[in-house]
Amino acid sequence: MRRRHSTPAVNTGRHSATEAHLRQKMMRFIFICIWHAGYSQLVLNSPILGSKNNPRLLSKDIICGELEYQVYQNHSVFFYHEDSGEMYIGGTGFVLKLDVDDSRIIEKFPLKTPEQQECREGQCENVITVIEKFQDSLFVCGTNGHTPQCWKLFSSVNNQSHEIVESYEGTGISPFVYTHNSISLSVEGDLYSAAPLDTDGSSLQFRRKAGSRTNVWMYDKWLSEPTFISATWVQRREDPDNEKIYIFFREKNSDPNREADPWISRVARVCKVDEGGSKRFFQNMWTSFLKARLVCGFPEKSLYFNHLQDIFVMHAEDRHDTRVYALFTSSWNSTAVCNYSIGMIEEIFENSTFKGYNENIPKPRPGTCAKNSRTLPLATVNIVKDYPEMTGWVHSAPLYTSNNNYTKIAVDQVQAADQRMYNILLLATDSGKIHKVLESGPEPFIISETQLSSRSTIQSMKLDSKKKKLVVGFSEKISIIDLQRCQEYNKSCEDCVLARDPYCAWMEFGCTQTVPGGIQNIIDGNKSVCPPSVEEQVTRNKRETTSQAPVDLRTTHSVPLSVPFYLSCPIDSYHAVYTWEHGDQNSPCLQMQSNCLHLIPTMAQENYGGYKCVSKEKDYTKVVKMYQLTEQMIPDINRNTDKSNSPFRVNYASADAPQIAWITLGLAVTVLGNFR
Repeated sequence: MRRRHSTPAVNTGRHSATEAHLRQKMMRFIFICIWHAGYSQLVLNSPILGSKNNPRLLSKDIICGELEYQVYQNHSVFFYHEDSGEMYIGGTGFVLKLDVDDSRIIEKFPLKTPEQQECREGQCENVITVIEKFQDSLFVCGTNGHTPQCWKLFSSVNNQSHEIVESYEGTGISPFVYTHNSISLSVEGDLYSAAPLDTDGSSLQFRRKAGSRTNVWMYDKWLSEPTFISATWVQRREDPDNEKIYIFFREKNSDPNREADPWISRVARVCKVDEGGSKRFFQNMWTSFLKARLVCGFPEKSLYFNHLQDIFVMHAEDRHDTRVYALFTSSWNSTAVCNYSIGMIEEIFENSTFKGYNENIPKPRPGTCAKNSRTLPLATVNIVKDYPEMTGWVHSAPLYTSNNNYTKIAVDQVQAADQRMYNILLLATDSGKIHKVLESGPEPFIISETQLSSRSTIQSMKLDSKKKKLVVGFSEKISIIDLQRCQEYNKSCEDCVLARDPYCAWMEFGCTQTVPGGIQNIIDGNKSVCPPSVEEQVTRNKRETTSQAPVDLRTTHSVPLSVPFYLSCPIDSYHAVYTWEHGDQNSPCLQMQSNCLHLIPTMAQENYGGYKCVSKEKDYTKVVKMYQLTEQMIPDINRNTDKSNSPFRVNYASADAPQIAWITLGLAVTVLGNFR
């Protein structure tokens, strides 16, 4: 009996030793994977981290509102009315009125397809594709089960009863299915739109579709398989009869050369007062339509970004100064932002020759706005009909290029503490991130990166410039970013100034929303503007010993000999260089996403002691994290067979075990996934 009892005890001890040995081997394997990944996939901390395509701040905690959909949305459309400050969201079968201050739904309009309507299987959904302020109401159109329909919505908020009034058939305003291309624009009681007239997505052109003026459309031969991006109205208060509507799109290139880009980006214009031609010629056709090539690139390098993705128009008091920010992609997976003024665009339309036309240009010049377009001479209208393209190109060099795949753009204007105005580019990536980019100096500066979703791509994006909020739509939720999240730079005056964020300035009580007299240095982020007392405190902190370091920076680990181990500290800025200090030795940081790692393949006596993770940006150095590693003695497993004292448990039961295990497992999965 004694033998029977003793044998299992001995076997259990051996099993524990074997188990511990296997676990240790597994940890070594994972660690080796991490190590190799560090030099193949991960990035060794080097000047590349300070490149212009990297954000300074990585926003880990999303300080914004979120509103989750009850049902995933395949498509969403946002509408923001600047005068009223109202924000509307259109999804499948509904329109929401949103309060961006507290992420609250003020009102919901149900717009489901009538149950009695006959439609094909899977096409009975009513996906909202158009929201505009039109005449006296909110005007909404949707696919309506493959038969586009429009409605006027009257709010119950402004002392009116909640009411949805069916307006009229929506073909040509809304597409038949949400995946088809469409745009819309409301101008002084008239509705302009581009949406297919046929169920297969064809017959797509820009029209004035409804309102007080005559319906007008395009001549079929003007465009070749267009994809419309945006349309905007540029006011001309001193001469409203000469106001233009600008249309941005890309179309198929008719050049048969194999080396020619398959798509051409365009800007076109029509006159707001255009009523079409006479009853005998060009009736209900635009008599003022002209188009020009929109070019973004470096001619001296023959390097062009040809694929127009998105447009944001920043209007100015002087129409010539109205800026068009255009987002382009290239065939080599790069993106660029180019900036055009309406003055630049008008220069081409007013002075360029007409491509393919070599005779004298008649008067009035083709494209001229006329109070009564039906009286324009036949010679003028004929050139618009047959030669609408300008010979000259509207050209701009990129103000910003990136390897990030950006899909949407918005631009905000911010007054800094020095009373100067700065433009901030808000760029959405295809991986659910928002980059906040300062347009200043010789090259733009990425202030921050905010990861909003890792589950889906960004469908829609609207800026509320008055409230300094960015509303971003995903299939599963709506996220609202506060662009004035100054508390993220609240560690010190230096951190606040280095951010170069015009929304934020340093005051006595911390980094806060910009006010006159606040401390900033937007142009170059030079920390010399900070008070000397703050700098002296920082200098004193840098000289402090481990025992004097702030408690939240110091972590102690008890680690056995001969086991793999690694240290980690957060990367707050990709513009800083991170190093690890251990005694009199310095080693570079190994970057894994937003963490700086220091890898120890096998713990030895010389690996014990103090470690500092130090960041240096410009002339500002700070200690980010400090560790103290001490030797841990492992009990002899032959003397103590308790499984709780196995080497695996002892080693990783010390500080931050869950975090270490989670990070290690994530790294291993990442690495192993790359070998598939």
